[in-house]
Amino acid sequence: MTLFLIAGEPSGDRLGAALMAGLKALSPEVTFQGIGGPLMQAEGLESLFPMEELSVMGLVEVLPKYFALKRRIAEAAEAMLASGAQALITIDSPDFCLRVAGIVKAARPDVPVIHYVAPSVWAWRPGRAAKMARVVDHVLALLPFEPPYMTAAGMSCDFVGHPVVAEPLASKAETELMAGNGPLVLALPGSRKGEVTRLAPVLGQVVARIKAVHPSARVALPTVRGVAGLVQDLTADWAIPPRIIQDAPTKRAAFAAADVAIAASGTVSLELAANDCPMVIAYDMNPLTLWLMRRAALIDTVTLVNLVSDTRVVPEFIGPDCRADLIAPAVLRLLEQGAGAQRDAMRLTMERLGRGGPAPGLRAAQSVLGFLARRARA
Repeated sequence: MTLFLIAGEPSGDRLGAALMAGLKALSPEVTFQGIGGPLMQAEGLESLFPMEELSVMGLVEVLPKYFALKRRIAEAAEAMLASGAQALITIDSPDFCLRVAGIVKAARPDVPVIHYVAPSVWAWRPGRAAKMARVVDHVLALLPFEPPYMTAAGMSCDFVGHPVVAEPLASKAETELMAGNGPLVLALPGSRKGEVTRLAPVLGQVVARIKAVHPSARVALPTVRGVAGLVQDLTADWAIPPRIIQDAPTKRAAFAAADVAIAASGTVSLELAANDCPMVIAYDMNPLTLWLMRRAALIDTVTLVNLVSDTRVVPEFIGPDCRADLIAPAVLRLLEQGAGAQRDAMRLTMERLGRGGPAPGLRAAQSVLGFLARRARA
């Protein structure tokens, strides 16, 4: 069996790698083609082109790369159709992936299409589920409340758990490598160039305010391959020079040892919750993109810990509020007073996402194989 996988973000690369590992465990003869990052490549995928070309977010931000992305969409669809794969599995990045799926379905309606990560129709643009159902047959959901939204639109869907609950945590020896005299602050400005460009200067100002209160404070900045050079440039003048981290063991140690984190919105809030690290969320984007998203929003928080735990204990500073004079006091309060209610919300979030159960990558693989078996019998 050959499967064609597409991931366009570091988070999708992690999902894809865990899924591939699960599929190989359950069906050792499986082979893979498609697009992915270093983790999927380590599982045996030779990427059609660098995954980082697809890491663009925002309605306005994508415009300069529109024609390049359109060419990559056509290239990916052509490669899928030529591969002889038994199914197309698209992983997050819906703006890219679903366009590829549309071309594939138009040419080969019989090809099963599986999408990993249900669109957040509970947050905004609920019509996306019905639109997705035109080209997607089966969905793997990360959040326990998502399957009814997908089945109502006409797709089958399984909750497979969130991979963050199965990711390894730092050992005591690894954590001790991050030991120091002052508090350790995690700065997490995102994994996309646009995010880093907007957030790094603000985080640098927050760091300066933290140093004024805690002169011995230290800063760690885990990042990814595609933006490491940009991060280095944008943090060169920070009041506390950050320790820039790319390798997984040191990143695990930093998450485990940190006293507080300032993080971009997204999956990283779940990684912090898994490590019991209190957090403040900060995010900015093009004003037009922000205005359009807020007009369409159905929820009052962007933080997954808040959503999954049904609380609002993680403070957020979004758009015009993404300012150092607002963010720094929230960070300093966490350093002085501790996590408080955040700790309970983080623990509940991990339970609801599947901690203690089968690994999500294995559950996702079981869902894929089960769906394909049902499809073959139909």
